[in-house]
Amino acid sequence: MGLFNRTKTATTAPVATVAVQKTAGPDLSHLTGDWTIDAMHSEIGFSVRHAMVTNVKGRFTEYDGKLHLDGAAPGNSSADLVIKVASIDTNQAQRDEHLRTGDFFAAETYPEIRFRSTATEQLGDGSYRMTGELTIKDTTRPVVLDLEHTGSATDAYGAERVGFEGKTVVDRTAFGLTYNAALETGGVLIGEKVKLSFDISAVKAA
Repeated sequence: MGLFNRTKTATTAPVATVAVQKTAGPDLSHLTGDWTIDAMHSEIGFSVRHAMVTNVKGRFTEYDGKLHLDGAAPGNSSADLVIKVASIDTNQAQRDEHLRTGDFFAAETYPEIRFRSTATEQLGDGSYRMTGELTIKDTTRPVVLDLEHTGSATDAYGAERVGFEGKTVVDRTAFGLTYNAALETGGVLIGEKVKLSFDISAVKAA
């Protein structure tokens, strides 16, 4: 990921990708080109505080993503990701069904979560920061992802692959996910802060 680009918003015109460059890093010019995220070898996960004592972890199993990488000028890179809300998986079927309802994601009305990058910044060797727009339900908010380039290789089938790991934290209530319940001992059932994590393997377009 150091790099995404797309998403529609209900009230604003498309935002142009902004090229930002900083610290020079290793020569990654061989990565330049268009890439498709391989969902079979990637993971988009999340975790949120539960009952004030532990974290519930989950993931989305269906998504499409495209990257444009500029290895020589990383600030020109971009990324676009579309996640199918109904694919949410927390390893508990009853909870997953609740998350798909209007209390949370309202999956039938808003079937997709979208991310589109607006700027990519190189921080150091293999380290990047990507700013973008995240749309959940009918709300679009800016987010900042911290990214690490984890490597590149040609696989056993001759496909060129590149890997990135990323993370960010968002406030779910800012996207209209406000459902909660008070605990008898004080506090609430579900935390507001959600940790998002990305482990991406992408294949270079022919």
